[in-house]
Amino acid sequence: MDDRNDKSAKCKFVLIMLFHMLILFVEGRRVEFMKNRELLMHEGTVKTIKGEDGDVIDCVDINKQPAFNHPLLKSHTIQMKTHVHSSGTESENNHNILFQSWHKNGECPEGTIPILRTPHSNRRRRSYPTVSQKRRANDFSAPPGHEYALVALVGGQYYGARATINVWNPATYQGEFSFAQIWVGSGEGDEANTMEVGWLVNNGENKTRLFTYWTRDDYRSTGCYNLVCPGFVQTTTQISLGAAVEPVSRYGAEQFEMIITITKDKSSGNWWLLMQDQFIGYWPGSIFTSLADCSTEINWGGEITNSEFAGHHTSTQMGSGHFPEESFGKACFFRKIGYVDESGNMRDPKDLQVYVTKPPCYDLRFAKYEGDGISFYFGGPGYSDKCP
Repeated sequence: MDDRNDKSAKCKFVLIMLFHMLILFVEGRRVEFMKNRELLMHEGTVKTIKGEDGDVIDCVDINKQPAFNHPLLKSHTIQMKTHVHSSGTESENNHNILFQSWHKNGECPEGTIPILRTPHSNRRRRSYPTVSQKRRANDFSAPPGHEYALVALVGGQYYGARATINVWNPATYQGEFSFAQIWVGSGEGDEANTMEVGWLVNNGENKTRLFTYWTRDDYRSTGCYNLVCPGFVQTTTQISLGAAVEPVSRYGAEQFEMIITITKDKSSGNWWLLMQDQFIGYWPGSIFTSLADCSTEINWGGEITNSEFAGHHTSTQMGSGHFPEESFGKACFFRKIGYVDESGNMRDPKDLQVYVTKPPCYDLRFAKYEGDGISFYFGGPGYSDKCP
């Protein structure tokens, strides 16, 4: 009787193990199937290009891009030319210009825009620092799961922003993100509107990606990265939002940077995005509420997400992964930051507010170099004895 029970128990154990193996096998296939589904060609694709870095780019009919699925943009007419000028966004004859490797294998034809195929939905919830609100509440703590090292311009009416941003590839872990970006925002609480642009690295990826983001309700139900959801209207054939940029800066070696500008076309109400003096596209003013007129806060700097995996602060790096005091070639920087005034002129910001949530982990220091305007270094390595 005991023998039979023992054999029966062993048989049950083997069956259970086989069952779990079958589930894992099926789940493995299901995951791959889902990945294939999520990498399906975009609607309106007329050509597909695969970059040497593995990015897959669909050249999509400009009139069939995702933006026009937005209920407020069903009858929208694309604004191909803007009344704003690119003053203050010159590439400064810089030789260390970024590019996207998919261009090596082809170009998107006129009348199309390049859209990156994404392996998963990237509607990841973001967080807006709202430094003006925190200042009034005398609370400069970080929202759960985030750390910041940035400067903020608050208390005025702003019609755009610019910055030259040093580009790196910081280490990220456990599905976390590292950002260097500009936030242009207005409103508070559920009414927070933002437009965001810069570079990011996510989940241990060895690629640094250009990104945009927007929301009109504090990241609750509207907005997304790049062209994942309807909103941003792209006009250029040359740059793919979300695609990798290269080369990136190396410690003690040559430095690379991106020049980003957001500026409002008052005649149309649209907010235009430029990179390296090239018009990329725009956020229609109609998709916003508090940003429909102007911005009341601009932030420049870094952000990381912190899951506190293993019960301590993350080792995900910000910027170059080194502290600001290491300076040029070793620490990440912003230079020539500016804002657009009511007349459309680029101005140097004054009375900037510094917002650093955990200086032992990531910090920020202003820099003074002739010709670089308002500049600062920021970043850090994350977890250490001083950053538990």
